[in-house]
Amino acid sequence: MRLDLFSDVADLTAAIVDIESVSGDEKALADAVEEALRALPHLTVVRDGDSVVARTELGRDERVVLAGHLDTVPLNGNLPSRVEGDRLYGCGTTDMKSGVAVQLKLAAALTEPSRDVTYVFYECEEVEAERNGLKRIAETRPELLAGDFAVLLEPTGGLIEGGCQGTMRVEVVARGERAHSARAWMGSNAIHKAAGILDVLRAYEPTKPEVDGLEYHEGLNAVFVSGGVAGNVIPDECVVTVNYRFAPDKSVAEAEALLRERFAGFELRVVDAAPAARPGLNHPAAAAFVAESGAAVRAKLGWTDVARFAELGVPAVNYGPGEPTLAHTKDEYVELPLIAECERRMMSWLG
Repeated sequence: MRLDLFSDVADLTAAIVDIESVSGDEKALADAVEEALRALPHLTVVRDGDSVVARTELGRDERVVLAGHLDTVPLNGNLPSRVEGDRLYGCGTTDMKSGVAVQLKLAAALTEPSRDVTYVFYECEEVEAERNGLKRIAETRPELLAGDFAVLLEPTGGLIEGGCQGTMRVEVVARGERAHSARAWMGSNAIHKAAGILDVLRAYEPTKPEVDGLEYHEGLNAVFVSGGVAGNVIPDECVVTVNYRFAPDKSVAEAEALLRERFAGFELRVVDAAPAARPGLNHPAAAAFVAESGAAVRAKLGWTDVARFAELGVPAVNYGPGEPTLAHTKDEYVELPLIAECERRMMSWLG
């Protein structure tokens, strides 16, 4: 299917949504995006797997990166797309094919933008990190992502969400000693000892650090509890899996040190971790984007791929037309006026 990058942004969004691209199956959409971009003589286009990068090379003083993922979660009877009033329904409308449509419109229309622009369309954001196309490019071809400032067009409801929280998942282990449940006093019940872990979690009061003028809201929560051997055995191990969402005033190492201090006396294993990203709103390109867009600004409560840009030394924000609370739902939709507003704001900033 061919994409008409000069069509109305709402029609372009619908066309993109109707090209099925569940994670791992983005080839058809990546092919369509690549074909449309290669037809634009002012862009240099690179294909990497099922990810596509297009760049202007005008020698401007600043370079900004606009990024969006091509994949969606599995379908739920929500294709093809349909329009009802001012809403476009369908899988990926909000997360984040409306943002991708805005990127493509800008790529086609801005033949001589005020800043050099890199447009990144990548695969496998909705699945495990090892398959993430942006992660692969950052590790193997970081020069393609170089810039002074980046905007990830993830759904934000038309607001600017600065940076992102870091996330860490740990297993906190309570140890005991096995015994027959008829002679429980001869053992030590690890599940009972896990009450101490839960006490720490219950006593936790979320901190709200301010970073670059934005207030973040941290969280520390149990997400799994695992323990038990058999119906007649006193268990010798109970594992409470804890998720810590931390503000960008902490590194991954600092977050781990804080958890080890809180759960002192228990074994703690780090299972998974991703760094936070500072919003960098004091950078001139970021400040100009905020000022020229006119959009309200808030902290990003959650983790997004802006953290990958932060690791490359590129300050980044999230800004897109989709509504984040609708992402991954059967009745996912995007407000058509918000797509047009996003296009207008980005065009004004970069035009």
